[in-house]
Amino acid sequence: MEEQKENRPQAAPNEAPAPPAPAACPPGRQHCRISDQETNGKNSTASSNDFSDPVYKEIAITNGYINRMTRDELRSKLAEFKLETRGVKDVLKKRLKNYYKKQKLMQKEPINGDSYYDYICIVDFEATCEEGNPPEFVHEIIEFPIVLLNTHTLEIEDTFQQYVKPEINPKLSNFCISLTGITQDIVDKADTFPQVLQNVIEWMRQRELGTKYSYSMLTDGSWDMSKFLNIQCRISRIKYPSFAKKWINIRKSYGNFYKVPRSQTKLTIMLEKLGMNYDGRPHSGLDDSKNIARIAIRMLQDGCELRVNERMHAGQLMTVSSSAPLEGAPAPQMPRYRN
Repeated sequence: MEEQKENRPQAAPNEAPAPPAPAACPPGRQHCRISDQETNGKNSTASSNDFSDPVYKEIAITNGYINRMTRDELRSKLAEFKLETRGVKDVLKKRLKNYYKKQKLMQKEPINGDSYYDYICIVDFEATCEEGNPPEFVHEIIEFPIVLLNTHTLEIEDTFQQYVKPEINPKLSNFCISLTGITQDIVDKADTFPQVLQNVIEWMRQRELGTKYSYSMLTDGSWDMSKFLNIQCRISRIKYPSFAKKWINIRKSYGNFYKVPRSQTKLTIMLEKLGMNYDGRPHSGLDDSKNIARIAIRMLQDGCELRVNERMHAGQLMTVSSSAPLEGAPAPQMPRYRN
């Protein structure tokens, strides 16, 4: 629900000879944990002695070639490797650099792809709202969508969507109806939040998330979990669900990976910079979630390892370090009611 969210990423050729072509990219997942410092070949997770290896010198030389390429040359080289050719020039450079880097590092030491999440659950709530977003207004979730992204196939495998009946402000404002497309009749017939959350948990259990398959939640910004879900749980007098206590804030991931300012991490701008248009109805929670999933897929293809970077602790929003171990979310369980 972009109208109600704040954008809070934190800290976060002339003709050039073509570098040697790496081996064909293996099928399946096309991402690995990489550094954002391609231009000097450094990786913050490795010791300085690691970079005496000739492979890092090759990567640095290759990055120099790529930096001098024109947009047409970048697109031609990407097409040669059957990679996506859409996007602004900086995105194309990042994509090609990461492809070469991955190939070189895989030749040196194959990467274990089994350590990454099997699935990513993308959530983008819609909530009650009023024009001007007055600070005293209490937002209640009125749409709970999930898009299930398979990180092995890089495809949307399934979706969930249910509407929610608000309790504090049961009558939707005209502004809210116009913005979200959710009508009064829809919410009047919907279940209250605790029942919808139970349905969400049952849907996730049926897909064996957190048991057979590892997964992480992902949102467009901090507010879905830290504000909307947090407030809704208090309204509904239930504890905050454990499966949603950590998540990937894709705005922060996008800003850090592509090295862009927070002003360029809004949903429509991220799509535009990656050479894509919004598909569907803006401010439909499900359509927003599908478009966020498209961004996540492109980032994974470009070599970004989307990792949990935010969490809730004692009711407060906290940052998760990029050096923290990669851990999936727990098996979903219905939270207890508050005393």
